[in-house]
Formats: sequence, structure tokens, C-alpha cells
Amino acid sequence: MAEKRRPTIIDVARKAGVSKSTVSLVLQNNPSVRQSTRLLVLEAMSDLGYVYNRAAANMRMSNAGLVGLVINDLRNPFFTEFATSLQMTLSEAGYSAVIANTDENPQIQSQVVSSMIEHGVSALIISPAYGDTAESFDALERAGIPTMQLLRSVDKRWDIFPFLAPDYVEGTSLATHHLIKQGAKRIAFVGGLEARAITEERKSGYLKALKDEKLEPFILTGSATRDFGRKAAKKLLQEHPEIDAALCFNDLVALGMLSGFQEHQCAVGKDFLLVGFDDIEDVAQTFPSLSSISCNIAKIGEQTAATIINWLEHGTKPSAETRTSVSLSIRQSSHNSF
Repeated sequence: MAEKRRPTIIDVARKAGVSKSTVSLVLQNNPSVRQSTRLLVLEAMSDLGYVYNRAAANMRMSNAGLVGLVINDLRNPFFTEFATSLQMTLSEAGYSAVIANTDENPQIQSQVVSSMIEHGVSALIISPAYGDTAESFDALERAGIPTMQLLRSVDKRWDIFPFLAPDYVEGTSLATHHLIKQGAKRIAFVGGLEARAITEERKSGYLKALKDEKLEPFILTGSATRDFGRKAAKKLLQEHPEIDAALCFNDLVALGMLSGFQEHQCAVGKDFLLVGFDDIEDVAQTFPSLSSISCNIAKIGEQTAATIINWLEHGTKPSAETRTSVSLSIRQSSHNSF
């Protein structure tokens, strides 16, 4: 039988009907707490089996309100911007975040998740690695820790692990229609590893938009990196000169393509139209500036933090699937009138 999750001060606070800071004050024997409130907290601790001794209290105070954030690739500025927004929003509400990078390795992910469970995180937010991740999610289910899947979903038990992500299909559809409106005739989709769910989802909006306009697709899949984007630009110029525009899997690929085209004296925004995806901070500072699908990274971080806090403090579990809105930030790379 699985070991029951140890109660945290958030559980005690919920049962006693007080804030977690009040529980912390009781654990510290702070004289500012009214006796009636103190008794409510002590009774809730007893009912939950929350062991009240100084060592245990200190340990739980250090872990209470601790939210784990497990990211598949912190090298990607998108995730860095997201983690910053999330952490700041959690801090404003009195929570702390512990952040780990898995580098797309499911074994490292399993190790990190196990460690966070052992250290008593109150909740966990995970942008999961691909591969065999059942061990990680099964451990989280046994521990009973509120867990959200973010940006990509590898475990379809959304009733247990709710999923939040931008509307990828709408995003690539917006970008493709924009490129067509700018006069593009052969639009490539560049980047993203083949057969991965997030790649297929982003491709689907692109494919639908081309089908609506009776245009043929051209897909060049690969790693979602600047290096791949730079090589892709060279490949398109040398082997597929008929391609006059590209929608990239993410901004890193698009930034790589921008460098590749400049290296080969191809004027992006004039000779070739280019759109990225994610709208990270850097893309508005390039020359030419890069058009991109904006996911509003800061808002996603704030929304995710608010959702997990509401789940912890009020027991309000989020919907199984949440899609956030996207928009197109049009800049020089796809609009030659700039």
C-alpha cells in the first residue's frame, strides 16, 4: 500500500480555517496569536496527525508553501521568462519555488520529482520531458501532491494532472494566414521533432491554413534550436529556392534562420518572410526584428501560480485542460512595409 502523504501547514490551515502564516506563528509559539485561534490550529494538527515537536515544526515550516517547478529545458529563454513570472507571483502570495531542469531526460526527471516529494513540496508544476515518464507521474499520484502539466502533456490523466498550454493551433494558423496575406506562395514549417505531440499540434494549424488556401505544405522537422535553424536556412536557399517564407516551431529556430539568411545575403522581410513562435523578449531586439506568435509568457506564469495557489488554499482543482489565448506580433521579418 502506498504511503500516505504527510500533512503540511497548508492542510492544517485549510482545516482550521486560518491562513498558513497563522499556522506558522502557532508553530513558533508567537504570543500575537489569540488563544482561541491557537486551539483551533492545534486541534487541526492533531486531527491530521501533524506531529508537533520543535524539529518537526522547523522542518515543516521550511517546506510549507514550497512549490516545485520542473522544466524540460531551462536553456530556452521562454522557460526562463515563464519561471521568473511564476516565482515572483508565488513569492507575492507567500510561497517559495524550487526549480529544476531535466534537460529532456526522463531519468533525471524521475530523480528530481522523487527528491521534491521527499522534501515535502506542497504542489508541483511540470513541463515534462518526453520518453518513459510513467514513473514520475505514478509517484506524484501516490503522494497525492497537486500537480499541473504545463505547455506540453505526456500523461493523459488530465483528471489527476491538469494541463495548461497556449492555443498552439490558433497560433500557427494566425501566422500562416498572415504570411499568405503578405504574398507568400510556398511556406515551410521549420523545426520541432517529428511525431512529438507539441510538434504535431503546432503543425496542424499551419496545415489547416494552407489547406484553406489550397497551398502545398513543406515541412522540415528537427531540433528546436538556433543551430538547426541556421542550417535549415542554408538548406532552403541551396535546395529549395522556391520556398519564400517559413513559420518556425519556436523563436530559437527562427533566430537561427535569421542568422543563416544574413550569412548568405538573403534579406529577411524582403526576399524571405519569417515568423517565430513564443515571442520571447529577444526577438523584438534583432535586426530585422522578428515576427512571432505571442503566448504572453508573463501572464501564463501569473495564471499558473494563481491556479496552483487556489488549488492549495481552497481545494479548487483546475479544469482538465486550459488553453490560453495567443496573438501575432508583426515585425520587420514578415512585413516589408516596415
